[in-house]
Amino acid sequence: MNTHDTKRQWLPIQIAPDDCDLELGRPHKTGIVPWTFPVRRRCGVWFNVWANEPVLISPSHWRIWRSGR
Repeated sequence: MNTHDTKRQWLPIQIAPDDCDLELGRPHKTGIVPWTFPVRRRCGVWFNVWANEPVLISPSHWRIWRSGR
């Protein structure tokens, strides 16, 4: 985990907004580990923004995707 990432707070997946670029994360013994690509949820399905393909993931946390990270 990068030190600049710790300044942005993770939020519970239950309150994630739809149709917005997000960074998703999953729990790990060292903290929340982020996925390396932005995602959007449309109609209950998570999509990889860069590939425009659905992804089968079960995230636990989210935060707004910061371009150029």
